[in-house]
Amino acid sequence: MSADGLIVVDKPGGMTSHDVVARIRRLARTRRVGHGGTLDPMATGVLVIGVGRATRLLTYVIGATKSYTATIRLGQTTVTDDAEGEVTAATSAAGVTDEAIRSALAALTGEIDQVPSAVSAIKVDGQRAYKRVRDGETVALAARRVTVSRLAVLAVRRDAPDLVDVDVDVTCSSGTYIRAIARDAGLALGVGGHLTALRRTAVGGFTLDEAATLPELEQRAPDVVPLPLAAAADRFFPRRDASGDEARVLSHGGPLVAAGIAGPYAVFGPAGELIAIVSEREGRARAEIVLAPA
Repeated sequence: MSADGLIVVDKPGGMTSHDVVARIRRLARTRRVGHGGTLDPMATGVLVIGVGRATRLLTYVIGATKSYTATIRLGQTTVTDDAEGEVTAATSAAGVTDEAIRSALAALTGEIDQVPSAVSAIKVDGQRAYKRVRDGETVALAARRVTVSRLAVLAVRRDAPDLVDVDVDVTCSSGTYIRAIARDAGLALGVGGHLTALRRTAVGGFTLDEAATLPELEQRAPDVVPLPLAAAADRFFPRRDASGDEARVLSHGGPLVAAGIAGPYAVFGPAGELIAIVSEREGRARAEIVLAPA
């Protein structure tokens, strides 16, 4: 069985995030596997996988800033806001200037209220929105406040009549839908738009540079975890080193004196072992999750 820790996987296209989790369960020889943020089947790139006790870190991974490269196609609208859905409208984008494209995308930068794609995993009355759409329902989702801190145009390509493909580089908060950016840019330009390619390049500090493909993990099985639990926490969180007495108190759920560290942060024992993830309030550092072995 693999050690507790995180794996940065380069997800291939055509697989769901759950498919990847199922594959890692087989390779790691454990059922205790989860992922830190869904990628659509069409999308590729960074998918952070937690194994064993490291699955408890995934709540924090899901909330991390994420980066993507993507291609927006202007001139067509689809039911899913991406290339996997049926084209529902087509309007020539031949007359849309590069300046207008950059202006429309600039308006979608910063803190914005974004309506998620109707074909998303958001639950509506207990059922996923995408299932309701596939069953023929019309789904209207509420807008959510998200932050798009970077939306850079890498290239504008006019390779087909009436269509314009725009390659972009995006850094955004958790919960941002890149498909919705494509949809909204097309709407603003009056020609419709959808996403034809999406690759996640980073989640927090985890990047494609350290991502392993599934064939590479197959070759290493069952030793598929490159970032053991303590090393993963040290990478992802601010660090506090505790004395032996402090480690004992914290491992039993007791509080420590606040150290003035912006949290959440990881606390390590004298031997370098991970004790807990804590946050500070009212002069105390209290465990959000205790990770010291029982």
